[in-house]
Amino acid sequence: MNGIKIVTIGGGSSYTPELVEGFIKRYDRLPVKELWLVDIEEGRTKLEIVGALAQRMVKKAGVPMKVILSYDRREALKGADFVTTQMRVGLLEARIKDERIPLSHGMMGQETNGAAGMFKAFRTIPVILDIVKDMQELCPQAWMINFTNPAGMITEAVLRYTDFKKVMGLCNVPINMVNGFARLLNVEPERVTMELSGLNHHVFATDIFVDGQSRLEEMLEIYQHISAEDAVSMKNFSTLPFSPEFIRGLHCIPCPYHNYYFFTREQLEEELEQYREGRVRGEVVKRTEDELFELYQDENLDVKPKQLEMRGGARYSDAACNLVCSLYNNTGDIQYVDVRNNGTILGISPDSAIEAACIITSGGPKPIAVGELKPQISGIIQNMKAFERLVCEAAVTGSRDLAVTALNMNPLCASDSDAVAVVDELLEAHRKYLPQFFKN
Repeated sequence: MNGIKIVTIGGGSSYTPELVEGFIKRYDRLPVKELWLVDIEEGRTKLEIVGALAQRMVKKAGVPMKVILSYDRREALKGADFVTTQMRVGLLEARIKDERIPLSHGMMGQETNGAAGMFKAFRTIPVILDIVKDMQELCPQAWMINFTNPAGMITEAVLRYTDFKKVMGLCNVPINMVNGFARLLNVEPERVTMELSGLNHHVFATDIFVDGQSRLEEMLEIYQHISAEDAVSMKNFSTLPFSPEFIRGLHCIPCPYHNYYFFTREQLEEELEQYREGRVRGEVVKRTEDELFELYQDENLDVKPKQLEMRGGARYSDAACNLVCSLYNNTGDIQYVDVRNNGTILGISPDSAIEAACIITSGGPKPIAVGELKPQISGIIQNMKAFERLVCEAAVTGSRDLAVTALNMNPLCASDSDAVAVVDELLEAHRKYLPQFFKN
């Protein structure tokens, strides 16, 4: 009870003020004594800017939380209680390449899907596995809570290639879904829970509850007549409404990221237009981040600026800080995280990562069983899980053949020849960050 030590790796992220705000708001339940913001030398400028803002926020709030900036990960990790990871290996320039290179071949380029998501995983998974090794030595009792995309594949890699079990992946998509469903049902978000079936960014709400009572049928009726403006959506891409026929036949609600798979032609056309105009999402985010860091440098700013919501970081503090708070306080509430399957979804390997509704206790998340997936969603989830596993194996082994095979398995890839060309071009573009693929 002497206070909690939290280490945030990737502390120079533009998301950090959202996280700091969340810890400040919960200080009475989550007494964070030390918050270490860790980054690499390449990110020094951003860390110093965002770290100074974090320190001003804490000072304004009047809570006894010490914000410490560090470029020594191992020093920071000693004795940590919780470790959060929110890094971008290769910075936004790498994301822009991930998006533009596939689009130059007429293939979808989206940060967590298809070729772009695969290469983000290739760059990130080895770094995360190194962090896990450090944690096992320096803070073996700490929980790792990973926000870094692609969160599902990163969780899969940790569970499959290490013996470290205290890891959870976290995404703001489920909490946005909860808030969206609450708005459509005209109830408070804290009254809404979901049954989730699937994987990170590839998950379906297979039941929706208000005060424990199913409201799925009502939500299905709403979704048959919903406009794009009213549907549950994300700020980082446009959302199209699903047809009434599809919703009736599916009998569950897809997460917004399913737009890439069920409106592939429309999404690709929009992305190609953005590509031609020099405004793929990574380029837009870079301009937004430049503006945010200009704001963050204002020495009079001592709160999270509202403009951060345009970055896509909305509700991250609720998701991340609620999770840490519930683990610390053994609250037993329901939250939505990427965890080991362990029979939660029948037909998926028990040691694979899934995204599920979980009861959060001090002993960790307890996934709520879903059982066998209905045929409408089983095939696509199994396909994506196979893709994720191949990506993780390629990331660890540096196998170009597996990389090409994985991309061919992804529904966003239309041609084997495109897969080979895109993999080779992205490997060369990211050579600096992919030593495992260039060992010989």
